[in-house]
Amino acid sequence: MMSSSHIVDSLFFGDQYSTAEMRELFSDRAMLQGWLDAEAALAEAEAAVGMVPPEAATAIRRAARADRIDFDAVRSGIDRTFHPIVPMVRELSRVADSEFPGAGRFVHWGATTQDIMDTGAILQVVRATMVIRASAARIDTTLARLAAAHADTPMAGRTHGQHALPITFGFKVAIWLAEWRRHEARLAVSLPRVFVGQLAGAVGTLAGFGPHAREVHARYCAILGLGRPPIAWHTARDGLAEMAFCLGLYGATCGKIAREVILLQKTEVAEVEEPWNEGKVGSSTMPHKRNPMICELIDGLSRLTRSEVTTALHGMVVEHERDMGAWQAEWEWLPRLFHLTAAALHYTGRVLDGLVVYPERMRRNLDLTGGSILSEAVMLRLAEHLGRQEAHEVVYEVAMHAHATGQRFADALAADTRVRAVLDEAAIAGLLDPAAYLGEAAWFARAVANEKP
Repeated sequence: MMSSSHIVDSLFFGDQYSTAEMRELFSDRAMLQGWLDAEAALAEAEAAVGMVPPEAATAIRRAARADRIDFDAVRSGIDRTFHPIVPMVRELSRVADSEFPGAGRFVHWGATTQDIMDTGAILQVVRATMVIRASAARIDTTLARLAAAHADTPMAGRTHGQHALPITFGFKVAIWLAEWRRHEARLAVSLPRVFVGQLAGAVGTLAGFGPHAREVHARYCAILGLGRPPIAWHTARDGLAEMAFCLGLYGATCGKIAREVILLQKTEVAEVEEPWNEGKVGSSTMPHKRNPMICELIDGLSRLTRSEVTTALHGMVVEHERDMGAWQAEWEWLPRLFHLTAAALHYTGRVLDGLVVYPERMRRNLDLTGGSILSEAVMLRLAEHLGRQEAHEVVYEVAMHAHATGQRFADALAADTRVRAVLDEAAIAGLLDPAAYLGEAAWFARAVANEKP
């Protein structure tokens, strides 16, 4: 039986806090392969300028495969040396020597530990970001579909938790969609700052590479398909902090959508419902419950992603030219943030794909206040005759009286002589039609839905 002490790898809950794909991308094997790819690229870049024999570079490239490395030797070596990379360098050197005698002594030439580990981490981040962007694109498509489909579906707009004015459900979704697309745009423009290699040597000056330093640096990044940073970023972690912000923004919006579904799924509201399937259980003791369990999971994931952004910011405060403490914290929060974000996106997509919308209930709920949800429409019509302030006072008094007595707002308006002096019953009825006071809600919903992301 598999055993795990972290929820991301839990046999029971792992798929709620990550995805199989993301676990593979941040596995020990993937991490090691990233280091090996960096070492192979380094040897090839150095061979191109004559620092390393071509045969040695070829041998190192052939040896730089995770399946050729003794994992137990690396693990026990880390335990013994308390150093994260030296045991790997020794193992890679051993395998390279078996390919071409003497090749091993050229492994890791001129580099420092953080060069290799940072570059390996970025290679993982590149692949993980592709997964995130693909998931985000699918959610974009679903949100656009929902916004367009419900552009004309009226519902109560709520401010401060209370009925405010009518909107459409498509309008609400379009706001989510516009926000989502801004996240996609932010992430896209951040990638050139994040997807860069790291090769700088002990303190960032490339001193160990001699006269070929700049050319090796350029070739190294090119071989790996990464951008070339203008200077070392051993102690400049803003790029990864920016990535954390982008992931945190996705997580936050997932949380907002989930919270909104939870609120709109309340028994008293019942305007939408997350997907339900045969066999899904809401409660172990109350068989009738149809709890929004998926949305509550997303809410929890969102809280965790947002908290990791703070950790990323702490990681920017480092000392001198290298600081192991802040850097080591990164080894934990960076994969974890990708795990959590991937899960949040997966389940948000699942909720939106199968979201059940109840237009009839939305329409009925618009009548809960007896028409007072259209008080602004009445006030503005009266203002044409009474002035805005007096009209506000009149409608306020009518609304408060209706609330206190339980009278329908429409009836209270019809009974008020100040109102009847301006409006007859037909005019009042027309003003209290929610469909007639939606403003540009439908236009906004369609405009955002049809906008090219």
